[in-house]
Amino acid sequence: MPTLSEKEKMILNRTDHTILSSDTTASHIRLLCEEGLVFQTASVCVPPIFVRDAVDFLNNKLPVCTVIGFPMGYQPVETKVFETKKAIEDGAEEIDMVIPVGLLKAGHPEMVREHILHVRRAAVDKILKVIIETSLLTKKEKIQMCRLVSECDADYIKTSTGFSTGGATTEDVALLRRHVDRKVKVKASGGISSVEDALKLIEAG
Repeated sequence: MPTLSEKEKMILNRTDHTILSSDTTASHIRLLCEEGLVFQTASVCVPPIFVRDAVDFLNNKLPVCTVIGFPMGYQPVETKVFETKKAIEDGAEEIDMVIPVGLLKAGHPEMVREHILHVRRAAVDKILKVIIETSLLTKKEKIQMCRLVSECDADYIKTSTGFSTGGATTEDVALLRRHVDRKVKVKASGGISSVEDALKLIEAG
């Protein structure tokens, strides 16, 4: 086990150890799971087709997370519901869904709400994180999403997929923390490249 500082341990305990690249293989998943166990990360996050592999390897030693509607979010809501049910059937404990950003920007927040609500119902009692892709949203839209995520009883509002034009910023995290319900946690994702970055984001909320 590598020697880690208390700050590093605290950060890793909040980190979803993730691999979502299109060329991911089963051997990558095994290594990810091994590293997650060594560093005691909050979970491992894997592509949907590898959920069962990760669950079998980890044998309840760490939660397995997967993504829904990833990375663009523009799949029909029925597709997202199917993906969610399949992921849970395969053993996923955490679901990270991407909202249809285009519907929000076109002035259809009620349709975005339907996506979140249907996935929330399909996820039952599993942890649900709603990825809103902050780099594509105005301040008004970010605040609007805080309200929608809170109303839909999601567990987290998450900044980014890491596949768009930008990742988490301290300004965005602080904004989300101010406007989302206290019961909803804020997940920072994308562009976090140092201990210092992570600590600033944690401090921001």
